[in-house]
Amino acid sequence: MKKNRLSSIFNMVILIAFGAISLFPIYMVVINSFKSQDQIFNSVLQLPTTLHFTNYTEAFSQINIAQALWNSLTVTGIGIAGIVLFGSMAGYKLARTPGKLSQIIFLFFMSSMLIPFHSIMITLTRMANMIGIQGSTVGLGLIYIGLGVSMSIFLTTGFVKTIPKELEEAAKIDGANEMQTFIKVILPLLSPILVTIGILNLLWIWNDFLLPLLMLTNVNDYTIILSVNTLFGEYNNDWPKILASLVITTIPLITAYVFLQKYILDGIAEGAVKG
Repeated sequence: MKKNRLSSIFNMVILIAFGAISLFPIYMVVINSFKSQDQIFNSVLQLPTTLHFTNYTEAFSQINIAQALWNSLTVTGIGIAGIVLFGSMAGYKLARTPGKLSQIIFLFFMSSMLIPFHSIMITLTRMANMIGIQGSTVGLGLIYIGLGVSMSIFLTTGFVKTIPKELEEAAKIDGANEMQTFIKVILPLLSPILVTIGILNLLWIWNDFLLPLLMLTNVNDYTIILSVNTLFGEYNNDWPKILASLVITTIPLITAYVFLQKYILDGIAEGAVKG
């Protein structure tokens, strides 16, 4: 028992140390967002002597954070909705239709996950321009669907295999067709993995910088990450406004993660292991 207690204490110390290391950058951003430029340059680690709430109000007015947040919500909402919807439908169909064709299609989607984005970004930009979706937040959301649906199919296919087929057979006996069976029987059971997919893609799409930079041409359509980037000058950076903007940017992500974190590990374990 003494040995187990020492082991538990050691593990707790390690977890606290890693937690402190992970939270330290967030702590630095928050405390420095309430300082003036001079206070930040004098001492980064020191707590602010005076709280400068004007950093937040000026950041709102200078880069129009409200519009940028709406653009990010639009892009992220379209991307996550499409990834979850199409990924779950395709994953269900592939899992319940055994055969060589299903295996080939599944491998095709899995192989696309191995392609680096940098190798296709120029071609992707040209194609978006040709079909008229470049410079549009809706078009950007559609591109995210194409880029993220492969991971969704991978996780959903593995998760569907854990669901007993007897449930679908019972629904068919009751007169439900395939779509009704999927919506009323399978989809509710997929909620853990779908929430996991949603959270993972939320973190990716919300924080992405390169793809919006390539696709969005109008400042009024910029996502929150691009809008914050406009505060960086060529010779001088307004750090109080930049840090205040970063705090505002992370609030939606932290809120979503706090309320939905319990689904992440369970969903990935169930989907990936069985896959």
